Amino acid sequence: MTEAFESIRYTADVVAMTPDGRVLLIERGWAPFEGAWALPGGHVDPGETSRAAAARELEEETGVRVDSADLLQLGVWDAPGRDPRGRYVTVAYLAVVPEDTAITAGDDARAARWWRHDDLPQQLAFDHAAILATALKGASADTDPAGTAI
Repeated sequence: MTEAFESIRYTADVVAMTPDGRVLLIERGWAPFEGAWALPGGHVDPGETSRAAAARELEEETGVRVDSADLLQLGVWDAPGRDPRGRYVTVAYLAVVPEDTAITAGDDARAARWWRHDDLPQQLAFDHAAILATALKGASADTDPAGTAI
């Protein structure tokens, strides 16, 4: 019997939201999806947890610093074909940040921008629309974006 193994890359993505429901997106600086809007995120480095990678990538790409312990895990996205470069598995996190949080595009982000949750770009890179939908579903009328009852 011959076994086939697939190379899998490990990433972390962040849905950064303000209490008033604005979402932070970056404009990708290179392929795949160059010029498309996406969630901040990237590869998990050797010896790093996905939670630490999420906090690091958020800061590198947007200048927003959060304590990794404050990130709320939203789930794992692992569908084959979610990334045209090959098999990628991502763990997505939610970060709720103050409404006056300043942003600065950096690293592989061409731009960074706050978007109203009801006025997002029509298409996001990868499967980031599905990740964002999961985060927004948790932000119902009875909860704040972190899922805390109000």
